Amino acid sequence: MAEYTILLEGLEVAMGLGIHPHERAAPQRIRIDVAMACAYPEPPGDRIEAVVDYDFLREQIHALVKSRHFELQETLCDQVAALALADRRVARVRVRSMKLDIYPDARIGCEVVRSG
Repeated sequence: MAEYTILLEGLEVAMGLGIHPHERAAPQRIRIDVAMACAYPEPPGDRIEAVVDYDFLREQIHALVKSRHFELQETLCDQVAALALADRRVARVRVRSMKLDIYPDARIGCEVVRSG
């Protein structure tokens, strides 16, 4: 068994997220980081078809954040985790979202860890 951590870090999207009126008024900048613990039966041998496709995950996240307004970062993180876990080779996923512009001196976020 070969184990790898596949990373998609710093994906910045503009989306509807939050419960406050100013958060509902316009999309805001959100940073999404994903770490997928992947288990392959053997080392991939430099073959793209043998590994988890992070291009697919990136595209699916873009589609997800355009699909609706999210009230909670927890919900967003759970849905991104479900996208990653749809590939059976992903044993565990960590998803973090960060609101980048709420406070001038800090970012606020959520992180979830889910297993397949």
